[in-house]
Amino acid sequence: MKRKPIVRRRKADGDIESTVAYYQAEAGNETAKDFLNQLELALQSLVKQPGAGSQRFGHELDIPDLRQWPLGRFPYLIFYVEKSNRIEIVRVLHTSRNVTALIALDDTQ
Repeated sequence: MKRKPIVRRRKADGDIESTVAYYQAEAGNETAKDFLNQLELALQSLVKQPGAGSQRFGHELDIPDLRQWPLGRFPYLIFYVEKSNRIEIVRVLHTSRNVTALIALDDTQ
């Protein structure tokens, strides 16, 4: 079976950029690089098994295709939707944030 490419939405890119900037400022470049490495590993897992992510928030928000995947050692969740020809990364959010409210504000369809 052919693997689907990852496509990041603008808000996901913004989430990643702001997180990297935060880690660079607060913990140094090595931690920021580690975050990006953990993100890449998580995305590789999603490509291999896109249906493996939890649908918890998808059920809570009545968005059937929304799934989330944990980001390794970092307290972040990758929110994504599997489409017929791609995997769309919707957001990458810290677990302490009100992810339900933030996702509800987004157009995840």
